[in-house]
Amino acid sequence: MSDATTTEYHITSLVIHAAQQHQPQLQQQISALAGAEVHTCTDDGKMIVTVEAESQQAILDQVEAINGLRGVLSSSLIYHQVDQNCH
Repeated sequence: MSDATTTEYHITSLVIHAAQQHQPQLQQQISALAGAEVHTCTDDGKMIVTVEAESQQAILDQVEAINGLRGVLSSSLIYHQVDQNCH
């Protein structure tokens, strides 16, 4: 019988479409979320964001939190990867 445990690590990327007047505030709010990072913002209100977490539920919770922020018009999941490691 093995004592090895499997841990997951999730990485997700999103394109966020934000109201332009809220974009600076949203960039700060999103960056303050655990595991979230804003990589770039465009002049027309689009933001490229990654979220990293140890579970799919944590990713879903962060995406839901982002969607609930004032000024977020929409979000699109672009990429999701799960790495599993045995310890």
